[in-house]
Amino acid sequence: MKLLDKYIGSTVLMSVLMVTLIIVGLDATFAYLTELDDLGGNYGAGQALIFIALTLPRRIYEFMPVGTLIGCLIGLGTLANTSELTVVRAAGVSISRIVFAASRPVIWVVLLGLLLGQFVVPQTEQFAQSERARHLYLGESITSIAGYWYREGGHYTHIQVVQPNGVMYGISRFIFDDSNNLVQTDFSQRAIYQGDHWVLEQVRQTRISKDHTASERYQTLRWDNTTITPDVMSIVVLKPDYLSISGLYTYATYLETQELDSSSYYFSFWKKVLQPATTLVMVFIAISFIFGPLRSVSMGQRLMAGIIVGLLFHYAQQFLGHITIIFSIAPLMAALVPLLVCLFIGIYLLRRV
Repeated sequence: MKLLDKYIGSTVLMSVLMVTLIIVGLDATFAYLTELDDLGGNYGAGQALIFIALTLPRRIYEFMPVGTLIGCLIGLGTLANTSELTVVRAAGVSISRIVFAASRPVIWVVLLGLLLGQFVVPQTEQFAQSERARHLYLGESITSIAGYWYREGGHYTHIQVVQPNGVMYGISRFIFDDSNNLVQTDFSQRAIYQGDHWVLEQVRQTRISKDHTASERYQTLRWDNTTITPDVMSIVVLKPDYLSISGLYTYATYLETQELDSSSYYFSFWKKVLQPATTLVMVFIAISFIFGPLRSVSMGQRLMAGIIVGLLFHYAQQFLGHITIIFSIAPLMAALVPLLVCLFIGIYLLRRV
């Protein structure tokens, strides 16, 4: 029985790895072609290629559930086409045993995904985004194609480039009084973190009062009394789906303290927490398809079914993520719905076998 488990598991694992590699390769290729439209400044084709290479861990993490589904369909479908699954079932091996054999190697894929999402993806993605922004930065105060906003009470800060080493470029600050009147603005070419404060360089500052304005220039200016730190900015510069689980929870709770909307971050948090279960449910769906409606169809039809189900699951998550923000639905429920629907479909199909 151990030999049979190993054979089924290795077949499924090789198919999952192959499919994931193909999907990630196609996605990276199309992403690189898209990046070629944004070339400019010091951002050339070589820098675009490096950017895509740095985003590969994130793409692997994103496509793991879909790759697992399609890979299981192909791996188990191969065994079904050669009648090996029929022989296994005729030998008295239960479907639950086959589920266990197919799921066991996927657990290693799940663990790899957790490690990527928690430790690798946030680091590589931040470095990729910062290098891309740095090469595109032209020294302007605010542009429409780049930058990040950060609010602290009546202080609004826009930053063009954030680097992981505690350096920022293109810092625009807007300070409002208690009556929401703009009283001061400044723009700095660069800011360097010094442990407990920032040092702004090449500063143009303007103070605004009711009857006049005054402008000054500084070579350097100390920036105190701010919660902006390199650790905080490493979270701000990334999309919710690119953050680690701990980073998502930390920033979501911070947004709540600032009375800002945190639903998108909580939704991404629960989606990442549930991704191991999602990946295993994809295996369950694949097995239910193989023993159910796809037991006697061609490999092309199985592949098409896997792509359709994977896309439906992906877009259902995206749709519910937006619904969460618009209608204030609990993020946990929104993340659970696609998972539970797939699980119930798999149970229903297996009960019919």
